[in-house]
Amino acid sequence: MSNRLDDLDLSQTMGVEESERRIAAAQKRLLHLRLFSAGLLGPAAHAPGLIVLFEGFDAAGKGGAIRRLTAGLDPRHVLVVPIATPTPEELRHHFLWRFSPSLPGEGEMTVYDRSWYGRLLVERVDQLIDADAVARSAKEIVQWEDALVNDGVTLVKFWMHISDEEQLRRFNDRASTPSKQWKLTEADWHNRSLRPLYLRAVRDMIDETDHAHAHWDLVAGENKHFARVYVLETLIKRWEHDLERHGFTVPPSHGTNYLA
Repeated sequence: MSNRLDDLDLSQTMGVEESERRIAAAQKRLLHLRLFSAGLLGPAAHAPGLIVLFEGFDAAGKGGAIRRLTAGLDPRHVLVVPIATPTPEELRHHFLWRFSPSLPGEGEMTVYDRSWYGRLLVERVDQLIDADAVARSAKEIVQWEDALVNDGVTLVKFWMHISDEEQLRRFNDRASTPSKQWKLTEADWHNRSLRPLYLRAVRDMIDETDHAHAHWDLVAGENKHFARVYVLETLIKRWEHDLERHGFTVPPSHGTNYLA
């Protein structure tokens, strides 16, 4: 049975010049949307909080996409949360508990570099939880995301995807480049050795947690220039659509002094 992941075209590319031009334009629009949603462009009330969530294979380009996404924003207006292994204290609670403090309120924005989906990926693949817990957790995630969206949050989810061959090429590049070696860990090689299991887990994750107001946007990450543009332009489209859904009218960005 075909899964959306299997239909993703990894051959999509974009030249550097076009990518840089479109990223610059997207960053201006993102700045406008961020200031507007925070109520900083006039008397408008705060718009719904925004969550942008990134998952993907190691070296798939999450960090580069996040840097382009946040580059044009004031650091006071966006919270970037890198998610690591749960601490002993966090493990004593429900797996979603540790994400609550960083959730955005009205007019706020949080970007997650990995997320609660680790429950359905690394914890499943490394057999830290059993099959019943995996199935139950998928349902709880959907219910939790529904609750967030129903409470007004805008939720955009990206899966950054690359081929096995491209991942190995990027690993070897990191291993041979002194300034990049810190990015490559034993855990990365361990995860790579389990790629077939991860692929199965990702397919199930997409099937089970793609829902009405929190769809998965699958990003062809083989070409970084294409992937970064796709992420920024898709985020703008989804953000604008949700603002309109909540009754906000966002003015165009061109011709405004702060974007000059």
